[in-house]
Order: sequence, then structure tokens, then C-alpha cells
Amino acid sequence: MYFTDRGIEELQSRRGDDEVTLEWLADRLQVFVDLHPEFETAVERLATWLARDDSDDD
Repeated sequence: MYFTDRGIEELQSRRGDDEVTLEWLADRLQVFVDLHPEFETAVERLATWLARDDSDDD
């Protein structure tokens, strides 16, 4: 198990039943980057990957 898996599992257990918009997610990612600018590249890569994931369009 990767260290990041613990954070993902916590997200699932705490917020797994929540419904959110992509606008909300984008706002939260921006706040995170503002607070932790050293993670800007990783957040940008994640956001780009999520934006370009077309597998659900079938």
C-alpha cells in the first residue's frame, strides 16, 4: 500500500456519500495550491488528467 492510499481511503470513508460538483472540486484544489504552492505541479497534473479522462463518454 502506498502512503497516499491512506489519504484516499480516508476521503472515501469520510466523504464517500457526498455529492460534489466539479466546480467545487476545482475550487478546493485551488485553495490547496494556494496554501501549499509546492504541490502546484502535482495538482495541475491531476486536474489535467481528470479533465481529459474521456473513458466515461462511451
